[in-house]
Amino acid sequence: MERKDIPAQYRWRVNDIYESDEAWEEAFAALEKHTDFTQFRGTLKDAESILAYFEADEAFGKAAMRVYLYAYMKHDEDVRDTKYGSYLAKISSLIMATGAETAFVTPELTALPDETLSALIADPRLKDYDYMLSRVRASKKYTLSEREETLLAQAGDALSVSEDVFEMLDNAELDLPEIEYEGKKTRLSHGLYGMIMSGKDREKRKEAYELYYAAYRRILSTLATAYYGNVKKDIFYKTARGYGSCLQMSLFEEDVDESIYKRLVRCVDEATPLMHRYMRLRKKELGLDEMRMYDIYPSMVQTADLRLEYEEAFELVKKSLAPLGEEYLSVFSKAKEEGWIDVYESEGKRNGAYSIGVYGVHPYVMLNYHKSTSEIFTIAHEMGHAMHSYYSTKSRPFPKAEYKIFVAEVASTVNENLLLKYLLRTTEDKDLKKYLLNYFMDMIRTTLFRQTQFAEFEERAHEMAEGGEPLNKDNLSALYLDLNKKYYGDAVVHDDNIAFEWARVPHFYRSFYVYKYATGITSAICIANRILKEGEPAVKDYLEFLKSGSSADPVSLLKIAGADLTTDAPFRAAMAEFEAALDEFESLS
Repeated sequence: MERKDIPAQYRWRVNDIYESDEAWEEAFAALEKHTDFTQFRGTLKDAESILAYFEADEAFGKAAMRVYLYAYMKHDEDVRDTKYGSYLAKISSLIMATGAETAFVTPELTALPDETLSALIADPRLKDYDYMLSRVRASKKYTLSEREETLLAQAGDALSVSEDVFEMLDNAELDLPEIEYEGKKTRLSHGLYGMIMSGKDREKRKEAYELYYAAYRRILSTLATAYYGNVKKDIFYKTARGYGSCLQMSLFEEDVDESIYKRLVRCVDEATPLMHRYMRLRKKELGLDEMRMYDIYPSMVQTADLRLEYEEAFELVKKSLAPLGEEYLSVFSKAKEEGWIDVYESEGKRNGAYSIGVYGVHPYVMLNYHKSTSEIFTIAHEMGHAMHSYYSTKSRPFPKAEYKIFVAEVASTVNENLLLKYLLRTTEDKDLKKYLLNYFMDMIRTTLFRQTQFAEFEERAHEMAEGGEPLNKDNLSALYLDLNKKYYGDAVVHDDNIAFEWARVPHFYRSFYVYKYATGITSAICIANRILKEGEPAVKDYLEFLKSGSSADPVSLLKIAGADLTTDAPFRAAMAEFEAALDEFESLS
């Protein structure tokens, strides 16, 4: 459909941010005349001057967020419309310029003596900024002079070229051939590849798999050079700032200790026999004499699926979240009633799904809903993000309202777990129950095991480069193949193609990012189980976590909800859930 043909109740109300494009243009013009931040240069020495700067910066940040997100969302409604692309470029340029204008702030604050910073943190006038100031104090030893910081900021664009090269190769210049699909020749794409891999036709999966990786093989040396360039960028920043390793540098920015990363990798490594067992089960259920990597995607149960209209799907998700209490459900319903959600596909609309929080307004959710089980889970997932944003922005001042990426996938996955447990409790259909168990096991495979495999690859690749070993297509592929064998075991054939999978992972250009998916699902499983077992006390703690924003380090905030990642317990609980699903599936077979 064209967007204008979709009923208003299924379109998000972006005009809750600005009533019109004219209002946006007025807001942008006002933002261009923002406070001259250079007036604060050299003054950040006492509570009064620092508070004055923070208040000016906060005013700019609030306004810039609204201006940016209006343009972003309008652009995603129809990416063919160049008007909103222009809006996005204008506000992005202004935000970047302001960032350069305020480059003096961190060096000035970190130059203050520890006792001064401690006094500022304790000053009640700066209570909204105390956590931010504590991070400034912690970063003192990694912060350079103002001139050096300015140079590093100016070098940012040049040092991000590796990611730009990857995106150009992967999205524009990857020579993917045509393939016959559903009776007609069509160009193989990333999206079509994913659809074929989850389909029933094994010969088509094999054909797509071989064509897809052949395209990467042809440019593998270039992709290896691009990835090595990204790793070298990390090493440059690590060395310039004096961090012990690239891993330490990346985790420091999120206020997460390296031990969390190491614990994740160790605990998942110890649990790989469960993944091997799952692969053996998959091989048996699919009736294969020899299982290939292109056989790990389709459901083992092809005869069941929940195909609900959107209204029914939304109500089903809401019903499954009843353990979270009436307050939560009331807010959840507002999302549908008050235009937070953009539901259906339309011509030119961005693919996929996401949620965005807008401080002072409400969260928004983009869907492209069609009738399937996975889309029902997508409602639960994206609404989990939205509820997290709602509670954090309602409960915290602007400087503490945005939760860290480390916890970003927790609320979304808690919702998915509660939905899954509800469906398993209430369905009498054996095939549907097996389908749901398969869905859950694949969620664990892709989000906990696979992302940890990626995390281990990143860590070891960086260690190789930091130790002076140049990265190339041969040693990167050898490393990845060894990890694939360790994680998936002997039930699957590890052919040469899978050794190149590292070359197509865009997240590797945001170094040490993917592990957060794994810690997120681990925490969510732990929290969801506690809610179902303990009821009101667990719900109270969970809502307190949702309201916490970035008021402290994310690992401490997760402890509020009952997920202590400084111990092995949450990781063992997640693996126990995986094992229980394996047991139940086998008992139903």
